[in-house]
Amino acid sequence: MSIDEKKKSESFTENVVTASNQDDSMLLTLDARKAGERALLRKLDRRLMPTAVVIYLLNYIDRVAITAARLQGLEADLGLSTVQYETVVAILYVTYSPAQIPSNMILSYISRPSLYIGACVVAWGLTSTLTGTTTNFAGIMACRIFIGLPEAAFYPGVMYLLSRWYTRKELAVRSAWFFAGLLISNAFGSLFAAAILANMQGKLGFAAWRWLFFIEGAITMFFGFLTMCASPSERRLAQVRLAEDAGEADKDADNLTIYDGLLLAIKDPKTIIFMFISCSQTLGLSFTNFFPTLTATLGFNTTDTLLMAAPPWVLAAALCVLNGWHADRTGERFFHIASWWWVVIAGYIISLSTMNTGGRYSSLFLMTAGFSGFALTLTWVSNAIPRPPAKRSVAMGLVNGIGNLGNVMGSYVWNSAWGPRYHQSMIITLCSLIISTTLGLLMRWILIKENKQMDMEEKKLMEGPGRERIEEAARLEGISFEEAMKRRKGFRYLY
Repeated sequence: MSIDEKKKSESFTENVVTASNQDDSMLLTLDARKAGERALLRKLDRRLMPTAVVIYLLNYIDRVAITAARLQGLEADLGLSTVQYETVVAILYVTYSPAQIPSNMILSYISRPSLYIGACVVAWGLTSTLTGTTTNFAGIMACRIFIGLPEAAFYPGVMYLLSRWYTRKELAVRSAWFFAGLLISNAFGSLFAAAILANMQGKLGFAAWRWLFFIEGAITMFFGFLTMCASPSERRLAQVRLAEDAGEADKDADNLTIYDGLLLAIKDPKTIIFMFISCSQTLGLSFTNFFPTLTATLGFNTTDTLLMAAPPWVLAAALCVLNGWHADRTGERFFHIASWWWVVIAGYIISLSTMNTGGRYSSLFLMTAGFSGFALTLTWVSNAIPRPPAKRSVAMGLVNGIGNLGNVMGSYVWNSAWGPRYHQSMIITLCSLIISTTLGLLMRWILIKENKQMDMEEKKLMEGPGRERIEEAARLEGISFEEAMKRRKGFRYLY
């Protein structure tokens, strides 16, 4: 066994505590360590990931059910004007966006995050159900305001939890799988909505769009209660893996408060840049809240429109997972995010150029593909602002929270008065993606610069007595000096 391997084995022997004390004796060697890691990843991938994906699917089905309900008379039944409907769509983000910041601030200090997140899932499921009972503008506005509060805990909260379990080069594909739940929700949400709206009209005296909220809200509450029953895995092993991955423990100092984490995040220029990247990107992709409406411009009936809205999201989900897998394999971030913005821009250009049914429908596939990059945004934040965890948690909340202000703006950008062409809407969102690209390039340059600075600092340490120690270690291990240097290389940002 090499010196490096021996040190890892000894560190593991001293620090790793599994869920069952009977297993401790089996995890004292490097081989057992590797087996333990594989078992941990399998357990996380079997339990944590499917639960997160299903709930995220339900999250977006609940959130965008209002766009499907619009096609079946929601506006007429509640007496909503166009501006009132747009306000109903936008108001969710007024509470959803700022609430993410305090939610993520306290998440790292909660001993059972599954209880907290599960309770929030139940709360938004209940509020979604109550949306089906509303009779006027004030009632649906109240539901949309309050549904944003519990929903705020979910996406940035789960992304932060994933960053506590998976290493940098395992996180992208898991984030992509998680985000695929959102994309699939747009597909199956449309299919689910089509089935309800086509078959539930007048049942028990309720309009079909009301049944849409009743059924989807009830399913969400059921899975929320299941989430509360989630069991913890081998936390200590995960902490050791993350410490080795980043070169320091994934743990806050004892005297570090949640307010310190907020201050550290705000002071870091990378957080501010990521906030603007996320906001402009979200505005650029804000068509998602009006996707059934855009599909309706093809000229088909309600059921066919909802069915045709599904395939673009299925393709987007597949591309999302493939993109995340490749991002982990390469360790690259910017091009795995930004290149998909350029695909969306191509979709907008096609839609701006023609009203042909085939051309318009193909552009919808290009537009939804943009979420393949969106899925890795918080992954990149986690990689670029890794320590301390309190800072990372707040940064992720800030980036996603401020980013969703793009949805508030987007709620008014896709004005029905601009339909069916929506040329003004597409020009605005296209320009916002160009801004995202520019800021993304700036972030990439900053991270490359910081990596070079760390290279220079390490080079200084490797000169003189430091180099002699490395040469001696390389001789004892029977490896070249270059291989020994590679092993000594510390943490670097992924860009």
